[in-house]
Amino acid sequence: MSAHPALPLPPSAMQSRNESLGLWLGLLGVVIFALTLPMTRLAVGTPADPQMSGLFIALGRAAAAGGLSVLFLLSTRAPLPKRADWLPLALTAAGVVFGFPLLTSVAMRHVEAVHASVIVGVLPLATAGVGALLHRQRPSTGFWLCAALGSALVVAFAMLRSGDGLRISAADGLLLLAMLFGAMGYGYGGRLSQHMRAEHVICWALVISLPATLPAAWFSWPTVPVRTTAWWGFAYVAVFSMWLGFFAWYRGLALGGTVRVSQVQLVQPFLSMLFAVPLLGESLDLVTVGFGLAVIAIVFVGKSQATTATAVQQKAKP
Repeated sequence: MSAHPALPLPPSAMQSRNESLGLWLGLLGVVIFALTLPMTRLAVGTPADPQMSGLFIALGRAAAAGGLSVLFLLSTRAPLPKRADWLPLALTAAGVVFGFPLLTSVAMRHVEAVHASVIVGVLPLATAGVGALLHRQRPSTGFWLCAALGSALVVAFAMLRSGDGLRISAADGLLLLAMLFGAMGYGYGGRLSQHMRAEHVICWALVISLPATLPAAWFSWPTVPVRTTAWWGFAYVAVFSMWLGFFAWYRGLALGGTVRVSQVQLVQPFLSMLFAVPLLGESLDLVTVGFGLAVIAIVFVGKSQATTATAVQQKAKP
């Protein structure tokens, strides 16, 4: 007997499979990104024990990842981006190559990784908002309620940790501004990944940034010896946070949708805290674990809420 040919999946089943794969790839990206703050803290040091400068960590890691990107684009014979893609690539670079890394690197010398991790909790909602605008999506009320509840839990956790309310220091302000840049870079990068290879999106964003990042990294190179652990932290944020993590993240956004997959980021603050314990010797208590489990539960409820796309009305030019 001859085997029957496999029947193609119906559109609804294919969409469901893509969304599930997108969520898993998004989670992989989030796990990689969750180590960014602890590793940045290792690299930048503290006010009492400074290591590398925030400028070098931010632009040096982009320059190193840009060099890897050149090799990757050449080895995969990547085509040049289309004319219409250059502006979105520039906005992607402004968000994830310059804005987010520079602001977080400067802030991380003045705050602990556990504290900074809770500020990252606003990133999923910001990313979802940018994604909804860019992709003409209309998330359901249930989705927004889950997103708002998850973000509210993160803010409540920050208030509990602070002891006297959430005090917005200069470092906290830099972190919050970094979240806006990150959301912009994620939104535009996810949009480009719908018609470009996800790996090529971040690679091109890094390559077009090289004229700025390479000389900046050269002039900000550490002039005094730094610890080996600081170099390990820098190596991680250069290879994983700035490069490989985006391979999974942008592919996940393209498959599962920016609005939906962005909510997986709600677990990132608590993963960062878990990583900070062995890496930096910071403490983790039952309150943190409880909030983490609550946020994870909300993420899985939120991902089941429907998201519908609205038609884009194109007006004919006279």
